[in-house]
Order: sequence, then C-alpha cells, then structure tokens
Amino acid sequence: MCHAVQTLFTEMGVSWAVHELDKDPRGKDVERALAGMVGRSPPVPTVFIGGALVGPTDRVMSLHLGGQLVPLLRQAGALWL
Repeated sequence: MCHAVQTLFTEMGVSWAVHELDKDPRGKDVERALAGMVGRSPPVPTVFIGGALVGPTDRVMSLHLGGQLVPLLRQAGALWL
C-alpha cells in the first residue's frame, strides 16, 4: 500500500517524503504510537499532510475520490497546481 500512495502522489506532482520505520532504530516505538493514532496494526503507511495526520491508505484514497485531497495538499504547499 505504501507504493500505491507514493504512486498517487508522484502522478499528482506532490512533493512527498517517506520515513522508513524499518530503517529507524526507534521504528518499533514509532509504529506502536502510530497504531494507537490510526487504530490499526500495522499502521503503515500512515500519511501526514502539512504535519497533520490524514490516516492510512484507505483514508487517502477516500479523500482523493471525494475531491478533498487536492485542497489539503495545496493548503500544505505540497502541490503547486
């Protein structure tokens, strides 16, 4: 699912960054905290836009299909067009 979000954002021209939990020495702690925030395990990918929690892939796709994702990305300065 990480690939689906990355592909969507790339095709939209979004400036995005990834934090790879499996490469972070504190990754398991971060993963547990994210699981509590999104209410599921595993919690990845968990998407933040402009520092605000959006949620997992299904929430991102729901926002996209509902026409609400682009305004969030523009407001955060992650999308220029």
